[in-house]
Amino acid sequence: MKKIIRLVALDMDGTLFNNQSQISEENQKAIRSATAQDVTVAISTGRPYIGLPVPLLAELGIRYAITSGGAAIYRLPERKCIYQCCMEPELICPIIEELQKMDIHMDAFIDGNGYSRHSCRPGIDRLAMPESIRRYIRETRTFTDDLAAYIRDNHLCVEKMTLNFYPLPDGTFRDREEVKALLASHPEISFLSGGYHNLEFTRTGTTKGTGLRFLCKYLGISLEETMACGDTQNDIDILNTAAIGVAMENASDEVKKNADFITRSNEADGVAYAIRTFIC
Repeated sequence: MKKIIRLVALDMDGTLFNNQSQISEENQKAIRSATAQDVTVAISTGRPYIGLPVPLLAELGIRYAITSGGAAIYRLPERKCIYQCCMEPELICPIIEELQKMDIHMDAFIDGNGYSRHSCRPGIDRLAMPESIRRYIRETRTFTDDLAAYIRDNHLCVEKMTLNFYPLPDGTFRDREEVKALLASHPEISFLSGGYHNLEFTRTGTTKGTGLRFLCKYLGISLEETMACGDTQNDIDILNTAAIGVAMENASDEVKKNADFITRSNEADGVAYAIRTFIC
């Protein structure tokens, strides 16, 4: 018997977005069809609120977004935060101070915005990722000289930190293993990869899956009536939390092993195929 799905949570990069960071016409049509049938379609992304194409999402009928890997949930298009689980300055600033000694690109997501250091700006073009992602970073970050000092001086709480690494000629990434060891020494945070060999971390216990649980409770929807789609390590928990976990064809093997269904790739309207398979 086919499950009744009342909420669909969609990752963006590598899932809803194609490789040019666009939502295809087929994906748009499938989402409109789902929302027309009173299915709640929500975003589930590692990006902060500022990284969402809010006008388009609102036009498609998408009213909620799980952002920053589950650390904040917003209602669209008014940018109303209905849930937040952050890292306070006392926790995050000593870690950032250690990270600032390394040759990496780092971003802090705070109240839906993205912050980075001026020293990181010239290295964006060196990051091993599509130009559409590099452009998104350049266009949505506020740059400051000392990220830790900025957070501490303004008493800011951080939703998520994203760390990207510069590729080396031998195929490895500068300082990545050292950063992993540093993050592993802090049990108060948890880290994983959100794609392009990055590392991202939040307060321990914060995942897209916990975000889905909150949103379901907020909307009065059972987890047994949910479906989630994703492609990278930061999607595994939400795929296991939802009643139907859908991995993209372009997902990593680890993600596919945790999925109930493998759809087409993000370049072949995989979100639309999943929605039409399980909903309409």
